[in-house]
Amino acid sequence: MNQEADFWENVKSNLKSKNSGNKFIQTWFEPTELLSVENSETGKRFRLGVPTDLHKYWITENFFDRICSEISALYKNPFQLEFVVTGKKTDEPMQLELSCSNLYQASMSREVTENSSLPDSLGRDYTFSTFVVGRNNEFAHASSFNIAQNPGAEGYNPLFICGPSGMGKTHLLNAVGNHIRVNFTNLKICYVSAERFLNECISSIRRNEMDKFRQKYRRCDVLLMDDIHILGKTEAVQEEFFYTLNDLFERRRQVVVASDRMPKDIKGLEDRIRTRLEWGLIADIQMPDVETRVAILRYKAERKCVKVPDDVISYIARISKRSIRELEGNLNKVGMFTDLRGLEITLALAKEVLGTHDEKYDLNTDEIQKLVSEHYHIRLVDLRSKNRAKPIVTARQVCMYLIKKYLNKSLIDIGKCFGGKDHTTVINALRRIEDQLQDNKELRNDLNDLEKQIQNITGL
Repeated sequence: MNQEADFWENVKSNLKSKNSGNKFIQTWFEPTELLSVENSETGKRFRLGVPTDLHKYWITENFFDRICSEISALYKNPFQLEFVVTGKKTDEPMQLELSCSNLYQASMSREVTENSSLPDSLGRDYTFSTFVVGRNNEFAHASSFNIAQNPGAEGYNPLFICGPSGMGKTHLLNAVGNHIRVNFTNLKICYVSAERFLNECISSIRRNEMDKFRQKYRRCDVLLMDDIHILGKTEAVQEEFFYTLNDLFERRRQVVVASDRMPKDIKGLEDRIRTRLEWGLIADIQMPDVETRVAILRYKAERKCVKVPDDVISYIARISKRSIRELEGNLNKVGMFTDLRGLEITLALAKEVLGTHDEKYDLNTDEIQKLVSEHYHIRLVDLRSKNRAKPIVTARQVCMYLIKKYLNKSLIDIGKCFGGKDHTTVINALRRIEDQLQDNKELRNDLNDLEKQIQNITGL
């Protein structure tokens, strides 16, 4: 054990020297001790003892990735990390009592203050340690973590993270940036949404400041871009993005992008950009299954220091089928209601608060219209209107097709859902979709994506 104890002291010493400006180290990390090192099927398991739940909370929220990175650098073999609350008193007195939420806010404020040079808008709480891995996202998580460990590695550049809205794409994008920021301090990171990139590019053209714009994005070492499908609408900005990608790839700089659709399905995207985005690795994320949703809820509840009974966790997991955002939103709604009323969380109370969610879920025309409008990025009012623009007509016909297939409404009823369309219009729409399904690959992909969403929501 002496050799293992020396190893842990080296890990602690290295971490303290690299984070000497962190005033919380002495109080929250210094009391950590190595309890044991055990063998497991996947390698060594390091069991670390901490005095209280608050110490465990702070470390897992703010220091977990750094500990893993330091152990990995010294040990260079697979390992697991486990924290155990020992209940031992610490020599370092706490100057103030902190609840879990206050502790979290204090540590976050400290990070923002001490890291003023961090990339704009990079979410500090989005890390790999706070990402719940399931069968729906394990490949995307593994790919992202591998890139964060080896930015610019051949075969993983660019990484294209794809999945419906609210599934964790932005979390992984930020986790990559945060991990690289901590472990590769010499690398310059640019985190930006495609919309911001677009607006900055247009503004730079108007102000004749393109050199400054190019210097910002082409001189970075890691480019992280969210919602890249937005670029499909702008030809001028696409050209600038194309040359930015070329420059970064030539210098072997890492690019990670996220989108709600595959490169081949982004309408208006130039082929030369599409082929470059498909050049590296594409990682898909889907809605997690019930088991993973339960795990996410338990983690969120523990993080918020809220005691939620297992039957309530299971109930929320079953009715929250749209996205992880909905999952967390329903948990927050129940928690807020009980706080305001001063009540304990129970299954009966959860059903009262979330009464608008039907566990079996009764699919209706409004729901399908909403899904289609979100998928095609058009307004719901336009979908139901007499607007004859080609993209809107296509979306409207797809919507009619899905309503007929899943709700088996009459032609007259379907027409009424779209501003009183005649039944012959509905017939023509259904025939057109059926005729195009065999040869139109893009239409088939759109329908497959929408039907997956419907089946995921309804459990059909």
